[in-house]
Amino acid sequence: MPDWCNIDTGEAVYRSRDAIKNLKISVRVERVTSTATLSQHLQQQVLSQEDRGAIELQTLTSQSPAGDNEEELVIGWQEKLFSQYEMDLFQNEAACQSPLDRQYHAEVTALRRAKGRRNLRIFTYTDHDRYTSCHPFHQLQNTDLLNTIKSTPSFLAERMANVRQRRQERRTMDSNTKIINWEPTEEFVRSSHVVNSVMQTMHIMGDLGPPGGLGLKENECLLLTIKTDGNGTVIVKPDFNQGKEPYRIVTAGEKKEVWRLVVENVSPAMKPEEKEREQNMYKDLYVRHKEYLNSRVGQDFEMPPPGVLRYVMNGEIVSAKGFEYDNLYIHFLMELPSNWSSLPLQTLSGVTQTCRTRTLGKDNVAFFSFPFNFEAFYMSEKESDGAILQWPVLYFKVLSLDSWHRYRTEGYGYLLFPAVPGKHTVTCQTWRPLQSGPVSALRRFFIGGSPELEDISYVRVPGTFKGERLSRFGFSTETTGSVTFNLHCIQQAKAFVDATMMKNRRQKVYDQLGGFSQQGAVSSILEAFQRARQKMQEARESLPRDLIHSSTQIQSEYSA
Repeated sequence: MPDWCNIDTGEAVYRSRDAIKNLKISVRVERVTSTATLSQHLQQQVLSQEDRGAIELQTLTSQSPAGDNEEELVIGWQEKLFSQYEMDLFQNEAACQSPLDRQYHAEVTALRRAKGRRNLRIFTYTDHDRYTSCHPFHQLQNTDLLNTIKSTPSFLAERMANVRQRRQERRTMDSNTKIINWEPTEEFVRSSHVVNSVMQTMHIMGDLGPPGGLGLKENECLLLTIKTDGNGTVIVKPDFNQGKEPYRIVTAGEKKEVWRLVVENVSPAMKPEEKEREQNMYKDLYVRHKEYLNSRVGQDFEMPPPGVLRYVMNGEIVSAKGFEYDNLYIHFLMELPSNWSSLPLQTLSGVTQTCRTRTLGKDNVAFFSFPFNFEAFYMSEKESDGAILQWPVLYFKVLSLDSWHRYRTEGYGYLLFPAVPGKHTVTCQTWRPLQSGPVSALRRFFIGGSPELEDISYVRVPGTFKGERLSRFGFSTETTGSVTFNLHCIQQAKAFVDATMMKNRRQKVYDQLGGFSQQGAVSSILEAFQRARQKMQEARESLPRDLIHSSTQIQSEYSA
């Protein structure tokens, strides 16, 4: 392969906001004959010899006319340029059968009266021509564009090449129609594998016949294919050169001639005033669309009462991995702390479908993609304003089902609802109770029974616990797998939109959110601070009056 040619003939996909009618493409074909190639090789040798360069360059000048060896045209989108074969075909009115043929006959007649056409070798097939419904690969059998090996198009390439601009017929769904075809036939798979997209196609061709022998169908060569849809996508094959080397075309037959092909995008740039006018038009369109949406939505938004925080969660149980057995399902329920309430018809529990696992890496993963939603309201009381805000908790239990429809407990876990609105991806680790000895493992394997928790809130803090310290000494557990959740949280309160109270109320809510998000450290610090302050107040009441002043100074320094 010579160094002057471009070997990348793949298609390129462009996105454009401009109308496709403004597309202009410059196509240039140039014959590289054997004499011209020899001439260039000898000229390079002569240039290396300074004393003989002037004599040899005169003897090696090409004498062939340039009009037969090269041609360059600027072609617009769906611009029809007739070939010599079409000029001879459509000049006879008896050969015209369709309305399009008669239209071409009138255009050819007008061109002959004008005594000439602006193209010689380069011509086009538009989307209305019969060429677009034929196989485009048969035109490449006589030419070889940058490839010396004849490649056979695949079935998908053949079907995609025959896709015409058509609309998919609407068929009514019969009551006996199967939504899922579990045993598709081979013909059904082949016919349903092709994407039927609405595309407009244009082919730029070249007549690479010898001088004086134009108009033969076997000398036609596909130079460029352009496809576009109504969404601004433009597909060009091959891509524009854009300063790269020209493409190389080698014709078949006894005389294998070599041609250069250069394709460039020469579409006129938009003028500044037109660009500004278009931007203003888009802005006006967006403003009108926004006003339309506002008119449809209205101003009467549903707002919670003052002092009430509305919490909405749209969640998804994504997957579970690392468990011992297959056929997993998850049972979950919500727990509302004090000062929280839900709607009367709100479902606070649920069960997923049974899902089989698949191997990903070293883990067995079950993909549930089970959606759930939850809505609750928080209303603080005056006497509990200083208390830390507690958020709802989601408790879940992972179970497995065997072939005898017996279930086993695979793991327990809990999920604390995020305090910050937005999207969150949380992975929760699970564990299950464990009994000592081999009897429990044998019972779990053969019978399916396993130890269970009577109160699922024991996973975190039991609801019946009233003491200060919770001891689980002697309770044996085993680490199992993990469950992944996707959570989309929304918080709504009147304090968020009230301009006069926004700063204070939002700061208070954010302080509570931030304090609760750091459960382990900040909560304990705040509780210790409140207990110390209460003890200091009790000690102050028992001190004499002369020591109150010094006690106040110590308290102020401690608070600072």
